[in-house]
Amino acid sequence: MTRLDADVLIADARESAGHNDFGDDTLPTRVALVVDRLNGAELDDTSSRAAAHTVNGLLTSRLHFMADHARLPLAAEQISAPLFATGEPRSGTTLLHALLAEDGDSRALRFWEVMYPSPPPGPAGDDDPRRARADADWGDILHRIPPWIVSHPYNDLLGDGLPECERTWAFDFRATNPSAWWRVPVVIQNFPQDHHAQYVLHRMMLQHIQYTRSPKRWVLKGFHGRRLQALFDTYPDARIVWVHRDPVQVLASQIVAFGQINESLAGTLDWVQYAEATIEGSRANFHAYLTDPLVDDPRIHHVRYGDFVADPVTTIGGFYDFAGAPLPANAEKAMRDYLVTHRSDRYGKVTYTTEVLPVPVQHLHDEFAPYRERFGIDIETRG
Repeated sequence: MTRLDADVLIADARESAGHNDFGDDTLPTRVALVVDRLNGAELDDTSSRAAAHTVNGLLTSRLHFMADHARLPLAAEQISAPLFATGEPRSGTTLLHALLAEDGDSRALRFWEVMYPSPPPGPAGDDDPRRARADADWGDILHRIPPWIVSHPYNDLLGDGLPECERTWAFDFRATNPSAWWRVPVVIQNFPQDHHAQYVLHRMMLQHIQYTRSPKRWVLKGFHGRRLQALFDTYPDARIVWVHRDPVQVLASQIVAFGQINESLAGTLDWVQYAEATIEGSRANFHAYLTDPLVDDPRIHHVRYGDFVADPVTTIGGFYDFAGAPLPANAEKAMRDYLVTHRSDRYGKVTYTTEVLPVPVQHLHDEFAPYRERFGIDIETRG
């Protein structure tokens, strides 16, 4: 086994990038934490090289990113009134985001841009090699994680796909997105968080990608429910559409969908342990939403999953009205056309049952009754 050395990896990244400033003096501490966990996984030599390659790629990407911000007037870019889709994973937020991105008056992040952000992609043409590089990466990712195209068919866009906001933190070593860590056969979780620092970096990424382009309203998606204060501190004029779904179905779907991804990455998975860890993490979120006063912030538009699934475009129209931005007819048509041409089961149907839950279902229904009552959610049954 080849052991990794965080100091060596950091020095190598600085040498290969030709830059020294990571923009955050605390970054090496997080890199060292990740390296310790990688070494603890006892990777073989091939996997250690893949891990070193991944760390180097993230570090050099950050160095180039920060160098761009030092030499270009990126901080002058105005990010005005962004729209965020949020909700627990497996609550329909990816479809919601995909439909929002069909509005030509809006701009969404693209994977190739956040995977390879430097130099700012605004002037990039269709032949920019970063597009092909990200497409190739995604081809390899989907080969490595076959179930992902079924549970997340939007991945068929490859490098032009729509990343979650969390992907902007990959080179900050605060998120272990599979699209960044897929080469490494180990799952690393529980990164240290600093929500305000993360949203500062998020804003920098939007400025970076918007540079030299005509400003448009950003439409974004991430799991922002536990970070509302930092989000609104960074984007005071943001508006959020929050989808709420029966927690029992959310948990069962999370366990299966994300468990398949992690099993594909690591090669093995203790499904019982994983189910227990998933429930503990997600149930904490559901309970926290009932006590956080910001959940009732007037900048948040709450919708029910059942209503969204029954009529996605009408639901989005309600959000546009809430945000003071009437839905243009051409955008509505594009969204309805998308629903016709992009069936959610186009690569197969996601199957799961509540039998994967390591807690009696009725106990969970009882536990989450206050959440369902607060957001007007019925117990969901699947046919």
